[in-house]
Amino acid sequence: MKNERLRNVAIIAHVDHGKTSIVNEMLKQGGVFRENQQVSDRVMDSNDLERERGITILAKNCSCMHNGIKINIVDTPGHADFGGEVERSLKMVDGVLLIVDAFEGPMPQTRFVLEKALALNLKVIVVVNKIDKPGIRLAEVKDEVLELLMDLDATDEQLNSPFVYASARTGGASLDPSVVGKDFMPLLDMIVDYIPAPEGDPDGAFQMLVSSTESNDYVGKLAIGKIVRGTVHTNEQIVVTNFFGEKPDEKCKVTALYEFEGMKKVAHEQSEFGDIVCIAGTPNFRIGDTVCSASQVEALPFVKISEPSVEMTFSVNDSPFAGKEGKFVTSRHLRARLLKEAEKDLSLKVYETDTTEAFRVCGRGEMHLSILIENMRREGYEFQVSMPKVLYKYDENGTKLEPIDRLVVDVPEDCMGSVMSKMGVRKGEFVNMTTHGSRIKMEFLIPSRGLFGYKSEFLTDTKGEGVLTSVHHGYEPYKGDIVRRNMGSLIAFENGKSIVYGLFNAQERGDLFIGPNVDVYGGMVVGRNPKNEDLTINVCKEKHLSNTRSSSSDEALRLTPPVKMSLEECIEFLADDELLEVTPENLRIRKTILDRELRAKARAKKMMEQN
Repeated sequence: MKNERLRNVAIIAHVDHGKTSIVNEMLKQGGVFRENQQVSDRVMDSNDLERERGITILAKNCSCMHNGIKINIVDTPGHADFGGEVERSLKMVDGVLLIVDAFEGPMPQTRFVLEKALALNLKVIVVVNKIDKPGIRLAEVKDEVLELLMDLDATDEQLNSPFVYASARTGGASLDPSVVGKDFMPLLDMIVDYIPAPEGDPDGAFQMLVSSTESNDYVGKLAIGKIVRGTVHTNEQIVVTNFFGEKPDEKCKVTALYEFEGMKKVAHEQSEFGDIVCIAGTPNFRIGDTVCSASQVEALPFVKISEPSVEMTFSVNDSPFAGKEGKFVTSRHLRARLLKEAEKDLSLKVYETDTTEAFRVCGRGEMHLSILIENMRREGYEFQVSMPKVLYKYDENGTKLEPIDRLVVDVPEDCMGSVMSKMGVRKGEFVNMTTHGSRIKMEFLIPSRGLFGYKSEFLTDTKGEGVLTSVHHGYEPYKGDIVRRNMGSLIAFENGKSIVYGLFNAQERGDLFIGPNVDVYGGMVVGRNPKNEDLTINVCKEKHLSNTRSSSSDEALRLTPPVKMSLEECIEFLADDELLEVTPENLRIRKTILDRELRAKARAKKMMEQN
């Protein structure tokens, strides 16, 4: 039986193609906000980091009404590193809106999210967004989408997916590419007419797959998912079970039940099959669990989330400044926080190491892990992280396999040469090239480790005009050694405060990361050396005073402004013998071995082993 009063749809797309803006407009025109209500842009991006970076990190739920039918909307991330959020969100819906930029066309993440949707046999509505942009290529983009569908072995029905042409900025949608719509009614009509109503047995025993969890200050942990069968009531006895038998069944009671209405969760006494709901009842809900009636305990299978491909070591801060700036500094704090994150993010794996002070954390990519690091430092955690490394696999013949990314770069014509040469050094394999006016779009298959540290180089090579995107492609035999970085570190000689005189002499050796009057310690990296070697410098050095010299003459010394690096840039810069010290107030790169003599001995020993 179908629940005709409902439609469940996910919004999927490549990053920055306008998913969240489309949702904004659907909510506005679906009657969620008052006509005179001030609504912020990207209202669904509620997380501070999402607003700052302009990307969606966490999948979110909301709903709007259209002609008496409730449309449950799941807004998903567009970045490949948060693919786990996309994969589990698709289990809750019966169709997807595939958003494609009217100029850029399908990109790597478009392929990734569409492949997941087609595998679940979901209905697809293609929304070509940003049709008010200059230089749009509507006919070419439609052909590219159809080529992508054929490439992904879409069924005949999926190949005949309807196209809607929209501008989230102006709030218009149309079925005719030559007409700019006045409102979003054509899109809302298409969702109601084309996306099937959820099916289920209204008289069967209650059953729901947990696709997401979140914490609530009042009722505790909430399990979010689509009711597959039956009806659920508050105070009903339920059982939490797991398809893989990863934990024993647990009996509990529904203490609170919510449905999504607009942007809010609204308490209900009962909810029926097909609806997306939140249930409170136990703190032990986990993603992938099945919540069902106590009268019929039956677990639902859960989609296998893609495995992590990158790892970093998170460890307790042991620098000379340890404990001065953070609120949570012990291994107990660090362990509890990482395990809590792994519980709600199935793409993240946390492993113990041979020491209680460090943990291996595996994720989908550099950004996936850097978002976790940034969230933790904002919460008051103080810790250290190592250079990211890829996770290798071995086939049945013992051949070493490494993760490969599909990389797409969009650059001005005159930058093509420098990008091609860098790809050669990083073992990138050229796949395809298309030209759009004065810009060139190139596609490569490149080892994931070949992209470490490349983003900042790429922006420099393309004068800030290049666009770089990548998505996991698969595993292939090891491609050989790749030079991690072509510059060395400038390392502080002693503990103290940086002095203008010391910095002035040091800046001749390279770019400095610090200015005057900054606390430093021996072994801390305070700059970068354009030559590929580490140098120890004394930034705390003071001028010797005499009759002919005075400290006031320091005022005449001109310092070059220090290079301020973001968290991602710091992670990119790390060498394998360096750590990044992360505190709520500072990011400091340091050598793993702080003592200069011990560091020299370790380097000599390593060279002997290599020879």
